[in-house]
Amino acid sequence: MRVLGLALALSLALAACAQAEPRPPLAGERARALVDGGPIEGRSAGGVAAFRGVPYAAAPVGDLRWRPPQPVAAWTAPRDASRFGSDCLQHPLPTFVDPGSGQPRSEDCLYLNVWAPEQAKGRPVMVWIHGGGFTIGSGAMAVSDGAALARQGVVVVTLNYRLGRFGFFAHPALARPGEPTGNYAIMDQIAALQWVKRNIAAFGGDPTNVTVFGESAGGGSVLALMGSPAARGLFHKAIVESGGGRDVLASLEASGADAPAGYAAGEAFAEKAGLKAPDAAALRALPAEKVLGDLAFFNNRNRDDYTGPMIDGRVVTGNPSAIFARGEQAPVPLIIGFNSAELAGAKAVTGGWAKQAAAKFGPAEAGLRKIYDPNGGDDGLAANFLSDLIFVEPARFLARAHARAGHPVFLYQFDYVAEAKRATTPGAGHATEIAYVFDTVGQVDSKVSAQDRAMSAVVSRYWTAFAAYGDPNGAGRPSWPAYRPKADTLLNFMASGGAPLAGRSAARLDYIEASWPKP
Repeated sequence: MRVLGLALALSLALAACAQAEPRPPLAGERARALVDGGPIEGRSAGGVAAFRGVPYAAAPVGDLRWRPPQPVAAWTAPRDASRFGSDCLQHPLPTFVDPGSGQPRSEDCLYLNVWAPEQAKGRPVMVWIHGGGFTIGSGAMAVSDGAALARQGVVVVTLNYRLGRFGFFAHPALARPGEPTGNYAIMDQIAALQWVKRNIAAFGGDPTNVTVFGESAGGGSVLALMGSPAARGLFHKAIVESGGGRDVLASLEASGADAPAGYAAGEAFAEKAGLKAPDAAALRALPAEKVLGDLAFFNNRNRDDYTGPMIDGRVVTGNPSAIFARGEQAPVPLIIGFNSAELAGAKAVTGGWAKQAAAKFGPAEAGLRKIYDPNGGDDGLAANFLSDLIFVEPARFLARAHARAGHPVFLYQFDYVAEAKRATTPGAGHATEIAYVFDTVGQVDSKVSAQDRAMSAVVSRYWTAFAAYGDPNGAGRPSWPAYRPKADTLLNFMASGGAPLAGRSAARLDYIEASWPKP
């Protein structure tokens, strides 16, 4: 793989985003907009009009739990949009991985937030889908504040979607004729995109120029949306940051490699909750705390507690790799990439993945060791294999498939570590690019250098240029060529003066690709 170095600066740990208290209401002049629910009132300051906590669907509670998102009840008086809505129910992690947004958590959580340039008209739109393993996260994180991007001339939307069992749950008693079931989180994301199509012009956005972008589970969501007939035409460009793509999903009635059938998982949960042959009403009457249970980021992929996308034939129609291999994905320009040290030091998080990898690649361990370290040591394999397996090879595979289908695609590696962290950090860890994409490094970390700020400005401009034109290139930035499978070239975001990574060895990625079943 050929690597083009970008000699500037970039990275930042999510720990810096931690908020001990809920973020206060916005200050500034009143700003008003009319959406299809009624009038809303946000605040305008520093050239940006911001609206927080705007409902895009009815509260999914009571009879609406485990139903596709429904329309909001209309209001007539101006609705306060200076505060974020509640985050969706979740168990936050007591580590740097999940700093939290500081917002209260509730089952009533289907809210979005909009940042727009003042006096905007016909501006490109960027819709952010947060990560968190489909069990944690929020559209209210400080790291994804949209004001800086709005100052670059785009309209930014962030959103909440149902998490854990609230977002992914199937049971035969919940099935309704003509209504999709199971993938409520993806349905929420589609409902938010439909809201954008109907309403974003009221904020100066162009509903015919929408980019959907996300990281980790958010990147995986973007891949699901690219393959979903229900989302077709709701966005026109896509960005996938560390989104995987090799997942072998379960379906409603058939088991996947590491997940039970959706209905079987739902029935097992109902029995565990003390419900024998329950009807829909009994399931929806379960206390929210019982539905949430102890499901968390670390265990939501365990076979008995699986919550994640499942193939239902309507919203999620297949595994991303298979859909891309057949050329059935949305025919839109795509940025896709990964970080240089996705899982470095994350042994506690990767136990399940490591076990799966050992089962799959164990017989070939000697060959893998030789590829990762010609001297036969363990360091190369330990440092890079899981990252390559889960994030790097899938990104290259999907980039190749998208290019072969005739669509523009730009591949990247993020290899920048903030200047203050370089002495102790081996590379760019999972999610560390987000603050640079949103140009929020100065907001979420007090130890920010001029080099960090320069990289933040450059990366965010690649992203906003792509949102505007479908091509990230522009004056004042190193050229980023469209990906071509034969050239196998990516752009490497790296520190000024630092040696670029030699590139992900093509031999490593080719070995992994050849080991996957043909999609």
